Amino acid sequence: MQAKLSIPDLMPSVFRELVESKGATFIRQIGEDSVRKVVVDILCGVNLRASTESITRQRIGKVNAATLLIYLRGLQVASDFSRQIAQLAASGLSQRASKSEKWLYQWMLGLTDKGFQNVLRDDSTAVGRYAKSFAGSLESLAKQVGQDYGNLNCRVKLAREQQVTLDWHDILSLFYTIGSQTLAIRGSEKSTYGKLFERLVLGSVLSVLDFEHTAVPPTKLGGVFWLSSKIGEREADATLLVKPGQAIRFDLGFIGRGNPEITKDKVSRFERDLEVNRKRYHSATIIIVDRVGPNSGLEEQAHRAGAYVIQMSMSHWPKQLAKLLAEKFSYRHELMNVAPHAVADYIQKKLQQVQFEDFVRGLKPTTPGAQRK
Repeated sequence: MQAKLSIPDLMPSVFRELVESKGATFIRQIGEDSVRKVVVDILCGVNLRASTESITRQRIGKVNAATLLIYLRGLQVASDFSRQIAQLAASGLSQRASKSEKWLYQWMLGLTDKGFQNVLRDDSTAVGRYAKSFAGSLESLAKQVGQDYGNLNCRVKLAREQQVTLDWHDILSLFYTIGSQTLAIRGSEKSTYGKLFERLVLGSVLSVLDFEHTAVPPTKLGGVFWLSSKIGEREADATLLVKPGQAIRFDLGFIGRGNPEITKDKVSRFERDLEVNRKRYHSATIIIVDRVGPNSGLEEQAHRAGAYVIQMSMSHWPKQLAKLLAEKFSYRHELMNVAPHAVADYIQKKLQQVQFEDFVRGLKPTTPGAQRK
């Protein structure tokens, strides 16, 4: 008698972490070196999507490998594992399940989360009917492929695991699952990377310019910055205290030139003055976007509102930020004098000691409510 199958019991712990992880956990999984490379690329004008493609491939590959392990473990428990998957997945979707379990069940039925919404209209009663139809189609396809190409008898042995045999049905089921999860992961990358890299890029560029990442409330009156905070009516992606009385609030968006109206809304986003630790600061606004269309009028509007626009599509745009800080805030930094061909190496070196996880988690004040005397 074969043991009872439970798909969650077959899942390696890394599978859940890869599927559900965000923020600091995500950084630990892909490695700080990989994150540093992407950040350096973005600071040198490379598009976010192009920069993160290597991370996307790495994540997909690791999830695919973990999925293969689930199948191999399942076939050790039951030789007809892939033929039970449709029923097991339908049953799992009708019960309480973690996010990673729910997504795996959907993938095993050839669906993404969006497909589940569109095909089944989020109707849990339709899952059973769909799963039965899916299982029948897969069985028919496996027979047809066997007739076209001959029977498949693929033996696989992983490390010290028990050897298992896969036929066409097993392989096609695995292909459906991997294909669906690849689509799902690629589809989720925009939201996965957007907020994460907003913090990483802003934290990194301000660190390169030798400003200190601090907790809120800060204990210094100048030379410090913090990420994602709300002072006044709007939340800023970063707030920089350049010197006593002078502050800059940053709004960063990986927005292309096809979204000018969204970008224009940013130029009047913040109040002209803010209060930190009972000290008044005159606040300027810097908007950092991917690129601005030639006829958008954004830079003219920003100028009228007293804001500044920097485009990340410009090579070595941190030099432009350094120049702006020198001209408007009398803060001079050596990056202004670094030759263009040496900027990437300079940034790479400056980021060697940066703890990217701190940008994601934020810093806690050593003494709550501490203020500079």
